[in-house]
Amino acid sequence: MATWLQLGFQDASSPLMEELIYFHDYILVVLVLITIIVFYGLFSLLFIVNTDRFFLDSQGVETVWTVVPAFILVFIAFPSLQLLYLIDEINDPCLTIKALGHQWYWSYEYTDYCNLDFDSYMVFTDDLTFGSLRLLEVDNRVIVPSQNSIRVLVSSSDVLHSWAIPSLGIKMDAVPGRLNQVTFLCPRSGVFYGQCSEICGASHSFMPIVIESIPFNTFENWVYNFINN
Repeated sequence: MATWLQLGFQDASSPLMEELIYFHDYILVVLVLITIIVFYGLFSLLFIVNTDRFFLDSQGVETVWTVVPAFILVFIAFPSLQLLYLIDEINDPCLTIKALGHQWYWSYEYTDYCNLDFDSYMVFTDDLTFGSLRLLEVDNRVIVPSQNSIRVLVSSSDVLHSWAIPSLGIKMDAVPGRLNQVTFLCPRSGVFYGQCSEICGASHSFMPIVIESIPFNTFENWVYNFINN
């Protein structure tokens, strides 16, 4: 999760987030090179006394500064399109979960199982146990099996919300009357924190999201115990 004064991304916890970070670094390298070349050209014009009028009015130069940016945009577009394809690549998920935003908490429904639904509220500071994270811990975590594709159907019952887990590369708007879909895969066990990323009212900052990824056998035991209790 994020720490104080952190300027970069959180450590990637899913293949999608790894690709997003790689794409960000790739674009950043391109932008730095373009910035260096542009500033070098500007400073060169400031300190050059003699100018060549044929160079300034050259159609060849105009062609170069038109074609080169076009190629740069192509090199940016292909990785971007590939990443968009990877985001929607999962067609047969192992598990489907419905996340419904409320003012100001989340409710979850495991649509593949009967009678498995619950509300998830933030744990207040006075009720936190030792080691729990303030403003991020919830009373009921979203339990998912690791190394399996998960589909989340996101919607809202009142106003706009946003279901976001930064370390997994997930951010999906919860719109009233509309069902949005996001997919992810947790390659390892762990606990991943997120928050509502759409200003939804006075308690917007108090509706966190917690996903706990566990082995599949443990997940089956959790489902069995939850339904029978």
